[in-house]
Amino acid sequence: MGGVLLSLGLTLLGLLLITFIIGRIMPIDPVLKVVGDRATQAQYDAAYQAMGLDRPLWEQFLRYITDVVQGNFGRSISTGHPVAEDLKRVFPATVELATLGTLIGVLVGVPLGVIAAARRGGWIDQIARVVALVGYSVPIFWLGLMGLLLFYGILGWVGGPGRQGIIYDGMVPTVTGMILIDSLLAGDWGAFRDAFSHIILPASLLGYFSLAYISRMTRSFMLEQLSAEYIITARVKGMTERRVIWRHAFRNIMVPLITVIALSFASLLEGSVLTEIVFSWPGLGQYITKALLAGDMNAVLGGTVVIGTCFILLNLLSDILYRVLDPRSG
Repeated sequence: MGGVLLSLGLTLLGLLLITFIIGRIMPIDPVLKVVGDRATQAQYDAAYQAMGLDRPLWEQFLRYITDVVQGNFGRSISTGHPVAEDLKRVFPATVELATLGTLIGVLVGVPLGVIAAARRGGWIDQIARVVALVGYSVPIFWLGLMGLLLFYGILGWVGGPGRQGIIYDGMVPTVTGMILIDSLLAGDWGAFRDAFSHIILPASLLGYFSLAYISRMTRSFMLEQLSAEYIITARVKGMTERRVIWRHAFRNIMVPLITVIALSFASLLEGSVLTEIVFSWPGLGQYITKALLAGDMNAVLGGTVVIGTCFILLNLLSDILYRVLDPRSG
């Protein structure tokens, strides 16, 4: 366990080093972003010293680490608020969207991959391969626009862009920051239905891309197991095909499948930028994009650190589960 924690610490340190370097090499003057273009030289120099940019790089890096550990990412130029407060506000929206997308990907992708492997070469297998191919090929922003046009504009089956309609906006008390959960905690079923109608389409699109990856990996894992000797032995003993597939083969792929699901969830956390932009979803991806266009490096680096930390922690969680569930790892 000590080695895992040491590896975690070094990885986090590497992440902070990379973000620190990015903040220093970007062709954006952070001082000008604070004082403005019309500031005098004296005002510029005072801000330069106040921001600690006159100190050696190693000292700036140590100060940067200390601030990040304390949750201090500086102040956002775009919003005027501390970046930590902005991240606390926007990150739950991304987590909610990515979580529902991952659930859809798992609930559809895993059974599809298992059945495709069990009936290799059949029509279900062909469908699964086409689904995965389209999921990797079609741009998500195009699917988002077409989805809005069809399901919102023409059919009216789902809510439009944003997290809630105007009627319910701001009506649900914030507890977790995730509107579906907060509306349930408040017992407001109208707000829950409204929030669900807004999230279901973008979550389904992310879920589709997630299931494309999960189904392909599940199929690959299952094909490897179904060709193993213990499966042949089980069939010779007269076990039903259903039991062979789900009780034996599937059980043995659960360990690597956990890693695939964790990586898929992490990918949706950082890869939902285009989806959030198309659907005007006020999450972390949209926040970082707007900050980048505005040259707000404190917000960009703060969001990058949060996403990188999520990747690292999810990898750590999958590694721990791997050790717990796989008897061979002990």
